[in-house]
Amino acid sequence: MRTSTDRILTTHVGSLPRPQEVVDLIFAQDRNLPYDPNEFDRVISEGVTDIVRQQKEAGVDIPSDGEMGKISYATYIKHRLTGFEGDSARPTPQDLEDIPEFRDRLLKLGASASYLRPVCRGPIAIKNLEPVHEDIRRMKAALATNGMSEGFLNAVSPGTIAVFQPNEYYPSHEAYMEALAEVMKVEYETIVASGLLVQIDCPDLAMGRHSRFSSLTDEQFLRNANIQVDALNHALQNVPADRVRLHMCWGNYEGPHNYDLTLTQLLPVLLKVKPQALLFEGANPRHEWEWKIWQNVKLPKDKILVPGVIATSYNYVEHPETIAERIMHYADAVGPERVIAGTDCGFGTFAGFGPIHPTICWMKLRSLRQGADLATERLFKKNSKKATTKKTTKKTATKKAAVKKAVKKAAKKVAVKKVAVKATKKAAVKKVSAKKAVKKVAVKKTVKKAAKRR
Repeated sequence: MRTSTDRILTTHVGSLPRPQEVVDLIFAQDRNLPYDPNEFDRVISEGVTDIVRQQKEAGVDIPSDGEMGKISYATYIKHRLTGFEGDSARPTPQDLEDIPEFRDRLLKLGASASYLRPVCRGPIAIKNLEPVHEDIRRMKAALATNGMSEGFLNAVSPGTIAVFQPNEYYPSHEAYMEALAEVMKVEYETIVASGLLVQIDCPDLAMGRHSRFSSLTDEQFLRNANIQVDALNHALQNVPADRVRLHMCWGNYEGPHNYDLTLTQLLPVLLKVKPQALLFEGANPRHEWEWKIWQNVKLPKDKILVPGVIATSYNYVEHPETIAERIMHYADAVGPERVIAGTDCGFGTFAGFGPIHPTICWMKLRSLRQGADLATERLFKKNSKKATTKKTTKKTATKKAAVKKAVKKAAKKVAVKKVAVKATKKAAVKKVSAKKAVKKVAVKKTVKKAAKRR
């Protein structure tokens, strides 16, 4: 998987707004209504090619297929696995139950996008692998057409299947997880074997607490979450960690979120997962502050962070400066090369329904690119300046050492020369003194000789 080695890369969680033609076909498929399979393939294939093009134009480095062929990231499995049938009640998030008027307003807004949430009422096994191969074929063709080298496909985690599809067949939560892990591993391995990255969607690790498992205590929920992570790691045992991304969130809906567990509470579970890249919410107001947690957490060497730096539950377009600031927080905590800029959640979590207007989705992704570019300039320029300063300091120190050595050598030469001069002078004085002494003796002899003659 690509990482931010020389600039901050951008990506997102996966789902994007589907064209109405796509929405109509996948709802017909989900409701077992008649549709033309050839027309389905044509429409979905064109939708994937176009959505990858739009991502490239918006500046997204690591794109997805937009989940064009799925009605949702969590319930598509009923078309691929046995054991699921019928429909089940939708558990309302605990925070919305406290405000029934607001809850009803949200439910009314989403009424047109009703979809089935089947129940597990029989043994789970693989029913049809063809949809996985079709997803792969369409995505690889779209990447090639748009000249992009890397992309990812979403796949649901065993724990998230349990959040959306309640168990009425297996004797325990552990048994349900084991059965799901055994079948989902085939999908994960198939995607990675194709050369694409796989993203495992795990809102069960956070959102599950105040939705399907709201009756549990925090301790009971975390115990289940550990079981779910163990099942996921088992399903990924044959997949290299650096080919897998994991997305965790507290639910992509507008609401108080006052029952959300904090990231601090969830980290012991989250850091146990095998995938290299960890995607999580970092832009929504309830969790934006949690970047501070990473200042005191030792991130395992094999992990990278993909924080959400733009929100997907409201139509404000974040300013590039805001995005850059959010990126900088994480980069300062764990290093820029271990940060990829992402989004809080998907822009089209359920086909045909979502709070973000399609046009604003692309405005947000363009702003994400601009913010990542600002952060790149600051982070990598700063690091480059530090390296240059370090290099210059080293050169200066080397130069100083050389000058010092030269001065010392010159001083030594001067000292030697001084000694030589001194010795020469001394020898000359000695020679003159000797001559004088000889001359003195000669004069003395002459005087003595002259005295004798007299």
